[in-house]
Amino acid sequence: MQISTIRNFCIIAHIDHGKSTLADRLLEETNTLSKKDMKAQVLDSMDLERERGITIKSHPIKMQYTHKDKQTYTFNLIDTPGHVDFTYEVSRSLAACEGVLLLVDAAQGVEAQTVSNTYLAIDSNLTIIPVINKVDLASARVDEVKSQLIELIGCDEEEIVCASAKSGIGIEDVFDAIIDRIPPPEDNSDKPLRAMVFDSIHDNYKGAIPYVRVFEGVLKAGETAKFFSHNTFYDITEVGHFILKQVPSKELRAGDVGYLLGNIRDVSHILPGDTITTKQKPASEALPGFKEIKPMVFSGLYPSDSDDYDQLRIALEKLKLNDASLLFDPETSEALGFGFRCGFLGLLHMEIIQERLEREFDLALVTTTPNVKYKVELRSGEIIEVDTPAKMPPTGEIQSIMEPHVSAEIITPKEFIGNIMTLCQKKRGVYKNTNYISTDKAQLHYDLPLGEIIFDFYDKLKSTSKGYASLDYHLSDYISGDLKKLDILINNETVDALSFITHSNDAYQRGVSMCSKLKELIPRQMFDVPIQAALGNKVISRSTVKMLKKNVTAKCYGGDISRKRKLWEKQKEGKKRMKSIGKVEIPQEALLAVLQIDSD
Repeated sequence: MQISTIRNFCIIAHIDHGKSTLADRLLEETNTLSKKDMKAQVLDSMDLERERGITIKSHPIKMQYTHKDKQTYTFNLIDTPGHVDFTYEVSRSLAACEGVLLLVDAAQGVEAQTVSNTYLAIDSNLTIIPVINKVDLASARVDEVKSQLIELIGCDEEEIVCASAKSGIGIEDVFDAIIDRIPPPEDNSDKPLRAMVFDSIHDNYKGAIPYVRVFEGVLKAGETAKFFSHNTFYDITEVGHFILKQVPSKELRAGDVGYLLGNIRDVSHILPGDTITTKQKPASEALPGFKEIKPMVFSGLYPSDSDDYDQLRIALEKLKLNDASLLFDPETSEALGFGFRCGFLGLLHMEIIQERLEREFDLALVTTTPNVKYKVELRSGEIIEVDTPAKMPPTGEIQSIMEPHVSAEIITPKEFIGNIMTLCQKKRGVYKNTNYISTDKAQLHYDLPLGEIIFDFYDKLKSTSKGYASLDYHLSDYISGDLKKLDILINNETVDALSFITHSNDAYQRGVSMCSKLKELIPRQMFDVPIQAALGNKVISRSTVKMLKKNVTAKCYGGDISRKRKLWEKQKEGKKRMKSIGKVEIPQEALLAVLQIDSD
């Protein structure tokens, strides 16, 4: 196979702009998959991906296409996830390519994730082919979207390909653009091996399987692979390509995309962006761009039935085999018993993991309020990281608390700018600037605390803009803030699962909201249940779940009042004793009350 006939490319798009459908058409047109085997979203193998209409796990695939000039070309399509939580994985997939198809919905136009992924492609010096999808829709605004794309990437109007992946319009033009505009990879097969890992999966029999793009040298079975990030060696037993399934081959040369097997049992040894070389002919330095993925959102996962603890641990271990970004450590809660503190890339990642645990492993779970990781500077000068309010040191030991901030980019029709700016200010956002993508579409830049946007920010953004605004963000820095730990006490006992960290300006209002919300959710007992919100030793809010009262004098008809008084006194003593030893069971809805309180 000549290297001049290879084209390595990605498709990048905002969620629901038709990326998976376009991939389906490319597979169908190249006869990689027969029409009998064809189904919608063929590269999305998980039920969750199909239901939500998003790509969670990327899937590379090799296609053979015979052009009208009778030359056969090899296309390596490296699929990418489409959500902000997986931005780093997208950047590594882009780094494995020479070009991208920038797909934009003809009805919705340029969105936040479109802009973000475009900048990633520009940073990687990739050839960008703009494609407007769904041009056959009645609501398509092709001319308007063309002007948005010209504004975004500075292309000529003739360079924009108009297509409809669903009906097959313009697919031939897409193929022509890939062949004519995306350059072939460089032939560096004579150099020492340097191959970049851009993803991985786990097989019960073959172990962890890294997906690689070979940039220099030749990768073949029988050699010993060395991973740069941890200096571990593995004997390569097989290499091959992806044609829907793994197809073994003799070797992978510079420019090829494929996989390798090496009896790798620990998926944490395969990190996206890492470089592989060989022990026999090692490269002197790794490929640029590698960094370890760090979780941004943390939450506790507990089994509803304490007997399922071991089953939950086994389920998390199995999920981690295919998702190295999932972190979990055992933790104990006084309210919930034994469980795990889990780290996720974002809220979508957390939802997916929770849903997979419940579906695939038939587990009933209790989830604590998600929170971010704070850096706490102690008076001694030491800086510690805190990923749960329960680990927050006593107030007297704290010098300052630093919270993660994100650079957020919001794209919205101009009539909603005022509403969105008000929302961002309520979330302690700092305004940066506004750019106009077109006459009626604006791009707002804000600096926002991550802790403020992981709860209801996205929902409020959508409702404020009637669903038209889109959000993209990336972690920028840790900034010191006036933050306090708000404890919730139920029946005079601190419930660690309900504690959260908040800005001091919002503490009183959030404490009042929390107490009133919990009053509705906690069932009544045979004794009064006080609910309190406290900052340190100072109670700032209180509500009470009134007791259920049994009518003990119902059977007393007439007679002396002292008989009734005796029964009332006996009941009073019983309630007093019950209050001192009674336990309040907290339902799951109450544990999620933090998500429902309005901090505006």
